[in-house]
Amino acid sequence: MKVPVISRVASSLTSRRSARWWTVALLAVVVLLFGALSGVDAPKRADSSLVAGSDSAKVAELLAQNSDSTTTSAILVANGSTGEALSSSKIDQVTKLAPQMASDLAVKTGPALPSEDAKAVMVPVSWDTVDLDADKQTLTEIRDWLGAHELSRVQLQMTGSTAFAADVSQAFAGADFTLLAVTVGIVAVLLIATYRSPILWLIPLAVVALADRSASMVANVLGNAWDLHFDSGVLSVLVFGAGTNYALLLISRYRDELQKNEDHRKALAKAWAASFEAILTSNLTVVLTLLTLSLAVMEDTRGLGIVCAAGLLIAALFVFLLLPPVLALCGRKVFWPLVPKPGQPNTRGKYFGKAATAVMRKPGANLAALVVLLLVLAGALTGTRLGLDQTQQFRTPTESASAMTVLSEHYPAGEAQPITVLVDGSDTTVLQERLKGLDGVLRVGEARELGDSSWQQFSVISSDDPSGSEAMDLVAQIRSTADEASTATVLVGGQSASQYDSHQGHLRDLYVIAPMIMIICFAMLGWLTRSWRTALSLGLVNLLSAAAAVGLGSLISSMVFDVSALDVQVPLLAFVFLVALGVDYTIFFTQRVRQNSATSSLTDAVANAARSTGSVITSAGLVLAGVFAALSALPLMVLGQLGLIVGLGVLLDTFVVRTLLLPALFAVLGSNNKPVFGKGSGVQYAVESETSPSTESSINA
Repeated sequence: MKVPVISRVASSLTSRRSARWWTVALLAVVVLLFGALSGVDAPKRADSSLVAGSDSAKVAELLAQNSDSTTTSAILVANGSTGEALSSSKIDQVTKLAPQMASDLAVKTGPALPSEDAKAVMVPVSWDTVDLDADKQTLTEIRDWLGAHELSRVQLQMTGSTAFAADVSQAFAGADFTLLAVTVGIVAVLLIATYRSPILWLIPLAVVALADRSASMVANVLGNAWDLHFDSGVLSVLVFGAGTNYALLLISRYRDELQKNEDHRKALAKAWAASFEAILTSNLTVVLTLLTLSLAVMEDTRGLGIVCAAGLLIAALFVFLLLPPVLALCGRKVFWPLVPKPGQPNTRGKYFGKAATAVMRKPGANLAALVVLLLVLAGALTGTRLGLDQTQQFRTPTESASAMTVLSEHYPAGEAQPITVLVDGSDTTVLQERLKGLDGVLRVGEARELGDSSWQQFSVISSDDPSGSEAMDLVAQIRSTADEASTATVLVGGQSASQYDSHQGHLRDLYVIAPMIMIICFAMLGWLTRSWRTALSLGLVNLLSAAAAVGLGSLISSMVFDVSALDVQVPLLAFVFLVALGVDYTIFFTQRVRQNSATSSLTDAVANAARSTGSVITSAGLVLAGVFAALSALPLMVLGQLGLIVGLGVLLDTFVVRTLLLPALFAVLGSNNKPVFGKGSGVQYAVESETSPSTESSINA
């Protein structure tokens, strides 16, 4: 009988002669890759949050084209250090401090503007700009100067868009290294706890670490070639999490085969062939779902999807091609002190087998109860608000956010960041009068020509915080009113409009991409099960589990981070990771049920699958939840919320969905005597031995 390609590859990777050559060749490729790409710099983070093609982006472009100004600005905010009103002498000190700073630094300062309640003083500061990096350096020099010229009982802070950008850069200084260190530490601890071996945990960790470094270098190349912007910390979390999951599945299967075979190489080859389909299906599902993010209008989402898809492909290649030959060279003793031997009883996973058997006694009732639980958790989404204020973007206090809060408390909120309205070649009087009557409008400025263009420009001052949801609602009202009151082209821009356009862009990406992700998951599950009835049921469970995780995460996020809303980026990213990564465990479990059902009843197949995969899936879930929890090491609220929600979702999927709900679901699907798996789903693998062309007709999980 002809030996399948998968079996021949498995034998080649693990045989006495070729395992060494595979290891040497792959490590040589890695060394060459590191040498060729180590000089490629990581692409810079996006300098602007403007959405390409949006009104706010068009306004910014027109202002830049029709202005000779080459300056940028920030705001110096002075207030009492304990919230008290500033005395006239303190205000005089702040007033005199501004020109002194202008003479010492290459900046210009405007007049000091005390608030009506005398609790704050605002001083405009501007300087000639070269680029954003130079602006950040100038702002750092201003802050250092203010630190050296402190005033007694007066707090001096800088804010404005440049200050926020500088604080983001400062927050991420060294953060990627911290995140990587935390991630590696979490993975190492969980691998040691899983394998209970002082040696074995080092092998998958080293292989995944090489994959992560390779993925980072490839991501840098892609980022520079295609002008992509992404968070390298999230890339590392995904590569470590998914790569470690694949390694856990392969090594668990290897351990099982060692209890059946004297030859560790033959056992490893059988394990590789038996786990190949599950790992490949899981990897391709995640990669394809991540590639759907390339259709996003938001630049950061698009870049993250592309590089993470490439990173997970690299992680799978390392686990498929490098991990097996290294394990083959190490031999059976790598599991010391708990070395598996032929004939040794397998005591792992008894709890999971008993749990599956218990829920299958009354599958309908148990399935209904578990679905109701997930629906209740998902119901929390109905009260979840999307969108954080600019001052809520950081989990730790920042100077720019603190100063902006002071401004909003003691000055008309919109004065610091007015809404800009451009009208093309038309009288603006009617429109201005209509805008004055809108709720939330404090003042409408006078119209003036924009440079030598045909555009008229005026400002709208909001009475609300320009970074809050009320200001974004006002932007929508202004645009709606402009459509009704003017036949000319009207563009609305400024910070509030930019934030509104970003909010709408993220929502558009969620509504367009989320259904595509579900279609991909249904298709992959259909290919695995060869039964669209089973695939649809599994896909709906996966969708419900993801919704429950986001609902639960939003509730806990409000308590942990003390914010009442989710960042607008979180739902889509959380949905991608929860559905794509959560379906991994469904695939691992379903493949084992399918293989077992070829030789036993469905009930026994499910119970044995739960018993044999319980420990490894639980370990994989803990690893994945742990590495996403490492995102809390980063200072941005969006990453903290994302890590919390995905971590909770993975645990929910591991301990509730896979342990209890899926066994009940399979029992219900098989209760009407209809086949759970379609024809052609019972794939059998043959593994060629080193010394004989004989084949194994099947592999029992």
